[in-house]
Amino acid sequence: MEKIIVRGGNQLHGKIKVEGAKNAVLPVIAASILAERGTSHIYDVPSLADVYTMREVLRNLNIEVEYENRSFRVNAEGVLKTEAPFEYVRKMRASFLVMGPLLARIGKARIALPGGCAIGSRPIDQHLKGFEAMGAKVEIGKGFIEAQVDGRLQGAKIYLDFPSVGATENIMMAATMAEGTTIIENAAEEPEIVCLANYLNAMGAKVRGAGTGIIRVEGVEGLQGAEHTVIPDRIEAGTFMVAAAITKGDLVVEGAVAEHLRPLIAKMEEMGVTITEVENGLRVIGPETLKPVDIKTMPHPGFPTDMQAQMMALLLQADGTSVITETVFENRYMHVEEFRRMNSNIKIEGRSAIITGPNQLQGAEVAATDLRAGAALILAGLVAEGVTRVTELQHIDRGYVNLAAKLQSIGADVDRIEEVVETGIEDMEAPASLRLNTNFV
Repeated sequence: MEKIIVRGGNQLHGKIKVEGAKNAVLPVIAASILAERGTSHIYDVPSLADVYTMREVLRNLNIEVEYENRSFRVNAEGVLKTEAPFEYVRKMRASFLVMGPLLARIGKARIALPGGCAIGSRPIDQHLKGFEAMGAKVEIGKGFIEAQVDGRLQGAKIYLDFPSVGATENIMMAATMAEGTTIIENAAEEPEIVCLANYLNAMGAKVRGAGTGIIRVEGVEGLQGAEHTVIPDRIEAGTFMVAAAITKGDLVVEGAVAEHLRPLIAKMEEMGVTITEVENGLRVIGPETLKPVDIKTMPHPGFPTDMQAQMMALLLQADGTSVITETVFENRYMHVEEFRRMNSNIKIEGRSAIITGPNQLQGAEVAATDLRAGAALILAGLVAEGVTRVTELQHIDRGYVNLAAKLQSIGADVDRIEEVVETGIEDMEAPASLRLNTNFV
């Protein structure tokens, strides 16, 4: 069993570079299906488990995909298959994003019900509502969703009951080759939506209004391959910003885009953290004493739910009482029980978590219940007394590239080890010769 071992007490200093955004690259890869001619080249692609899963989904659709040196080359000119297999889709919710492109391109798609992190109910009804409004017939049964349309999809006005990022992306991609104009109202406004729209437009689509609540897509006859660079990962950037603040460190997060991080910057500055824009990034300096704040997660441009767990780790060190209210996902407090194992004072009341600090955290064995929870537990371990052992690393690997090694490179005492449990020797650390390369600056 692999574990990340964290020994608290070190301040973090130096520079650390952010990868391409996980939540941007997956829909961009899916959109490559739309190119009936030419080859797409996608740059700054992070080496993540989810990226490899999406690569296999495309290959199973009879699409040529090569991935090397942080770049994707995709050629979808051949005859495409219509089914995304369960063995891949079950691993990752974002694999459902191939449905919109397949409907637009060949008029039919059969996709297994999606998987991913177990963080509450995340229905796909808004995706299906959009497809049906555009003329597709949708059927659900035996663990699959099947959609098909005779001829081309038709432009439509679609109002989303919630500004779902995935639904906005899927409908936007489907609409690119529909007959007529599609208007998406109450659309998601995240930077990742803008990234996808820029790629679609480079392919020849006519998408307007991305980044606002109303997106207009004028359908075209066909799309072609294009070059595109993925935006930096704002959630990874935010995780490193919290790492600097929680350790009273001084860190430059290279690639962090302030415009994408305004809600997080505002709350961290309210806590007393110093954040300044520097060339190609942000400098973050942690204060001696953190102030408590209240946070409510909201769709963009509100506070991102994907930073909720990491901010909870930071608020555990604040002097006073803070309240986090989670409005985007239900059941996204599973990490609270793990924090409690580390001697934290957190009370859950409905959708709110009441955090009283500062807490002198104690190292413990904890499990990453989902992707962001895993990162948050590592952050807590950076300031805990003793040793923190984080398990269930497959969740962390879905969203962070070499997280332990990157933290090592800026001064954290962190190792990723393979524990030999069969012999009864627990918590065996790897010898120095096998430790991860820390040359990430």
